[in-house]
Amino acid sequence: MKCFSRYLPYLFRPPSTLHSSSCHTEADIISTVEFNSTGELLATGDKGGRVVVFQREQESKNQPHRRGEYNVYSTFQSHEPEFDYLKSLEIEEKINKIRWLPQQNAAYFLLSTNDKTVKLWKISERDKRPEGYNLKDEDGRIRDPTTITALRVPVLRPMDLMVEATPRRVFCNAHTYHINSISVNSDYETFMSTDDLRINLWNLEITNRSFNIVDIKPVNMEELTEVITAAEFHPHQCNTFVYSSSKGSIRLCDMRASALCDNHSKFFEEPEDPSNRSFFSEIISSISDVKFSHSGRYLMTRDYLTVKVWDLNMESKPLETYQVHDYLRSKLCSLYENDCIFDKFECVWNGSDSVIMTGSYNNFFRMFDRNTKRDVTLEASRENSKPRAILKPRKVCVGGKRRKDEISVDSLDFSKKILHTAWHPSENIIAVAATNNLYIFQDKVN
Repeated sequence: MKCFSRYLPYLFRPPSTLHSSSCHTEADIISTVEFNSTGELLATGDKGGRVVVFQREQESKNQPHRRGEYNVYSTFQSHEPEFDYLKSLEIEEKINKIRWLPQQNAAYFLLSTNDKTVKLWKISERDKRPEGYNLKDEDGRIRDPTTITALRVPVLRPMDLMVEATPRRVFCNAHTYHINSISVNSDYETFMSTDDLRINLWNLEITNRSFNIVDIKPVNMEELTEVITAAEFHPHQCNTFVYSSSKGSIRLCDMRASALCDNHSKFFEEPEDPSNRSFFSEIISSISDVKFSHSGRYLMTRDYLTVKVWDLNMESKPLETYQVHDYLRSKLCSLYENDCIFDKFECVWNGSDSVIMTGSYNNFFRMFDRNTKRDVTLEASRENSKPRAILKPRKVCVGGKRRKDEISVDSLDFSKKILHTAWHPSENIIAVAATNNLYIFQDKVN
């Protein structure tokens, strides 16, 4: 396990010397976490528009346990705050999502987005520099051509390794509303960006044109009843994608059927139990995240209280439903008053689709084993997480007598929340973002 503090950007400290999380600034709060396709790199974005990329340590014969450790590889400012003068609107620099592209050569590519603009970044290494130019001196100044008496052949000299991040494409001016998700297609040529009412399809090589593939904006905005909350491409079928809504429904669309996919191919929604109907029903049924399984057979959705797994061949009801923090059902009124009820929790699959993970409050995160139906609550905090120590399961006591190792539901800290998590694509290594700290855990070996 490692903990990366964002109190001072990009600086790693052992957990024992980390500053208190109460000292962080708003800009240091982590807003997205994402492994690349091999798991060798891990990227985080924050509210200050920065992207930090961590690289996994190579295996050492002397220190085999260091194989799972990640260290800072590259840091760069992805987005800056902007101002829309036509609408008198501030555009935050906060990174909403990061998505990696599969590696094709020695360089790495990733997409990052704020509320309005998606950028394609290239991250590359440089360990040589050219020397011996004819028209420039060693300091880069242009030489007087009349002083050049001989032709020199430039050579490459070794230099200290430098990791460079350069913007290769900027995809902008296509969204009226805030972008909430981006997804790379399995053809690796296109990606989609999603805002509250529209989904646009882009070609990675073309920045001045995108195709609108979903538009749910009504002619009269007073008739608006739902918004799009998340969208994702199928991992293998480049024509298929899903998007979720604030009404708790999921629509699967096929781009072969129509250029504008306003009419869905499949519609997934669980009928509401009338006995559980309350003032908060619509709010807590809003889906905050949707993810295809790696196999492409299942869908996972996260609403405020549950995680649901859907079979693509069964639209009528979810295959599995997992209660994340059902003990909060009695606290919905206070959660509404402090706006926590609108928090958007993400969910992730493990590499084999057998375990799912999602976050909760008090820096708790939950894991559910789909095969054994067992679940566990763990805590990501510096007080309980020392390097190489085993995390102890946590339990929340709802009422009655509280045991020594349990925590009362009234003692939960709702300002400490785990919204963003990531799971290594093939190993049991997880990344958990807790406010301005990034925790990396791996399963105990030997």
